[in-house]
Amino acid sequence: MKEVLHDAKNGKYGRDKGHPRPILPPRGDYQTLLSFQKAEVVYDITFRFAHKYLSRGDRTIDQMIQSARSGKKNILEGSKAGLTSKMTEIKLTNVARASLEELLDDYRDFLRARDLPMWPKNSKEALYVRGLGRREPQTFEIYRQIVETRPAAVVANLAICLIHQTNYLIDRQLQRLEQDFLQQGGLRERMTRARLEARSATRKLSHKSHPSHHSHGEEDQ
Repeated sequence: MKEVLHDAKNGKYGRDKGHPRPILPPRGDYQTLLSFQKAEVVYDITFRFAHKYLSRGDRTIDQMIQSARSGKKNILEGSKAGLTSKMTEIKLTNVARASLEELLDDYRDFLRARDLPMWPKNSKEALYVRGLGRREPQTFEIYRQIVETRPAAVVANLAICLIHQTNYLIDRQLQRLEQDFLQQGGLRERMTRARLEARSATRKLSHKSHPSHHSHGEEDQ
């Protein structure tokens, strides 16, 4: 999955053909995370939607934009924090998930309060958006024409579909992060393992370079 590009190619860290386990696992750039790409699209749509369809002075404008921004930025910050703290990455990714859930509810409120239709999960409209969501990389340009030419109800439903997609990816991302943390631990634990491995390697090298007196005695005999 692209949402876990920070993992090594085989998804594991450890000894491979004699190479020591790295203290800091390989990381991918946050911009390659599909969850981040979709969250950024959600932000771009929400910024336009809120300013176009909500009344000036409505506090919901700022609330929706901030929720969308939080979803995007916390995925970014979590990915960067994961270099040194897996727990911080998990925490920030959870914040992103909660922010997008709040935004999802705002879009639902918009439709419900205005008696506008909400697309069923398997409607032809939702399936069409789901197909657009499979394109990679995900950018606002894929959805620009819909956002700029369709009525508010369509744009709101589009945003709802994309938030669901993003939340699904974040849920998968969190499952993998938690699994990695349980298997590998945090930075402190990795540093402890690295120190122990270094000491063990040093002792073995020293033993090979300086045989014991007992061994010399046996050779003399």
